[in-house]
Amino acid sequence: MHSLPESIRHAMQSGRVPSPPQVLLRLLQLVDDDCTTMTELARLVEQDPGLCTRVLTAANSPAVRRGKELQNIESCLMALGTRLVRSIATCLSVRSLFEERGPGPEVDLADFWTHSLLVAEISRGLAVAVRFARADEAYLAGLLHDVGELIMLSALGEAYAQLLSGCSGESSLPAMEVELLGTHHGEIGTWLVDQWHLDSSFADGILFHHQPAERIVGATRLAQIVWLAHVLADCDGIPDAVGEHARLMFDDLDDSQLAALCAQATQRMSMVADAIGMSAPAARERGAAGGLPRVLGNTKRPMADAQTEIVSLIGNKALLQPLQDDILGLDTDAEVFLALREAARILFDLSHLAFLLHDTADGRLNGQNVSGQAAVFRQTSLVCEPHRSLAAAAAVSNQVRCSHADRSPAPASLLDVQFARALHGSGLLCIPMTAQGGTTGVILAGLSRDQYAALARRLPCLLNFGRIAGGSLENWRRARHVRAQTEEETAARFLQQTRRMVHEAGNPLTIIKGYLRILDGKLPPGAEVHRELGVLTEEIERVSRIVRRMSDIRTVPAGDAAVDIGDLLRELLLLYRQPLFDARGITVQTALPAQSMNIGCDRDSVKQIVLNVWKNASEALVSGQGIRISLTSDVLHQGRRHVELRIEDNGPGMSEAAMEAIHRPRAARLGEPRGIGLSIVGALAQRQGIAVTCRSQPGSGTVISFLLPSADRSDTVPGQPGKLTQEKHASPDGRQE
Repeated sequence: MHSLPESIRHAMQSGRVPSPPQVLLRLLQLVDDDCTTMTELARLVEQDPGLCTRVLTAANSPAVRRGKELQNIESCLMALGTRLVRSIATCLSVRSLFEERGPGPEVDLADFWTHSLLVAEISRGLAVAVRFARADEAYLAGLLHDVGELIMLSALGEAYAQLLSGCSGESSLPAMEVELLGTHHGEIGTWLVDQWHLDSSFADGILFHHQPAERIVGATRLAQIVWLAHVLADCDGIPDAVGEHARLMFDDLDDSQLAALCAQATQRMSMVADAIGMSAPAARERGAAGGLPRVLGNTKRPMADAQTEIVSLIGNKALLQPLQDDILGLDTDAEVFLALREAARILFDLSHLAFLLHDTADGRLNGQNVSGQAAVFRQTSLVCEPHRSLAAAAAVSNQVRCSHADRSPAPASLLDVQFARALHGSGLLCIPMTAQGGTTGVILAGLSRDQYAALARRLPCLLNFGRIAGGSLENWRRARHVRAQTEEETAARFLQQTRRMVHEAGNPLTIIKGYLRILDGKLPPGAEVHRELGVLTEEIERVSRIVRRMSDIRTVPAGDAAVDIGDLLRELLLLYRQPLFDARGITVQTALPAQSMNIGCDRDSVKQIVLNVWKNASEALVSGQGIRISLTSDVLHQGRRHVELRIEDNGPGMSEAAMEAIHRPRAARLGEPRGIGLSIVGALAQRQGIAVTCRSQPGSGTVISFLLPSADRSDTVPGQPGKLTQEKHASPDGRQE
């Protein structure tokens, strides 16, 4: 793409891409709804080229972008987060309602929006039909293919509106644009995409959509898809020439497929337009210009001074509340500065910002603790004396300062020159941030002389933005301090209460253990119940250790002594078989070998894992169903020997969420009555190095397998897989229910 004419490039510095208010309203409703998914949010944003440009710009900014560029809207939204997306939508809404508008033509964008949506839908359908790997990218390229028209309309105003009024159709628009302006809207849209540093093939889809048919045949697949979608959007049926070109580009597409694809895309476009309150255009007369911004012809009258002042006052108040609400809800200072950057970009088209904060200790301005900005700002520690820098002058005078407005014969300071270069501008704009009469810092922006000329009449609004930014930043800091203090106090109270509970729970547990020892001493030697009392004593001691850990009281760490998993399971069955299974009519089968099977795991953790799985099975099974518990030795996994513990049942099966809880343990949420046990199983298994597999289908039962590491840490078989044994032994108690 050749360089844009200088006059066009300067005009575009202040150009904006408008958004239909229906989309903004719906977006605000979605981001305020806790039940909204990111997919739903992306689906709405994809319907509006204006919002797409803002989301893509924000997500690919240096403060957010990590690694390769983000071209998928859902990925961009995930990178930004719903709070920042809400800020973008709020600021767009405020600007559209309250920005100062000079006299100019009114424009109806309904045809433009619906045409863009239709091309996007056809592009996605074509991408799927021809097996193009990036269907979402095709949709986005189709949606933005005419975005250059909006940019030029916003940047050039009356001149471009007159050109649109005299245009007979979109096919003739590029030639008229080149003759009058030296460039066309495809190049303007491509320039915008290039500013985002996205893949050149994506930009080509926008650049080449008006190319002659004989040339597009030799282009890349994405450019061909957008070109064909653009042609089909303006056709009634499938003309022979269009079908022939489609077959030259895509061998397996015939006219009937194209017709069906266009019908489906038109239906989806109409549904989307209806959903956001935008009526799809009625069938137009043949030869009438379609898909273009339509100039209505009447001119807006400039507001009276008093009315302008009232609108500005209301606009500033409307801006204040959303920004403060959004910033107070953010978690980190990086998110706060990112939100302020995006607000300044949307409200004033200031794309490159930096911040210097006022240090109350030494009275200097510095950018050491602000993330996402160039090194020159992080290294700055500036004395607040006006002659040193425009930033210091803005902080001292509490007024907006700009190098393009400075009429002093004195040259700009070298520091200001460095700041402007770092911010990619020929000049420097400095906006003071204040809160409760004091200086919080200074916002620095790079801009051109033409940009400053466009902003000169909005200096009061810039100053008010600085007050909002300073006050919001100060309030956020105070709120963070209060939250941290509250969390510390709450944690201290919780620890105190927990220790009291531990002490109160420990007394009866100690008494119970004492009585069990007395009871054990009174029983005759050799009585069967001695073993059961021993198991019960061990379980009470395990509960005591769990209770003590609640208060972070240090306990003696578990040793590395080997655990015989067979004996451990038999002990647990002695205590828990009757209440969990027998009492509920659930049969139990066991295959526990007589020989020792020593594992290198913490005894208490393995007990907790087994009991949680048994309890979950007990709650799921009904009378007549059964559970089977088996052990298999010498199972090789990743070059090391393990013991496999299998717990299987013939119950109703487990849900996907329950199985997910085992493999990706999550923190329990308040109000969740069940499902915590399996999450604990997963967390304990991870800590003990126990591999877990789970297989379950609705109505077909569940099989959970645990690979327990062998007690001998060196028990590996280097160089060869070894022989896996599949021995099964009857339970030593002889029972097979």
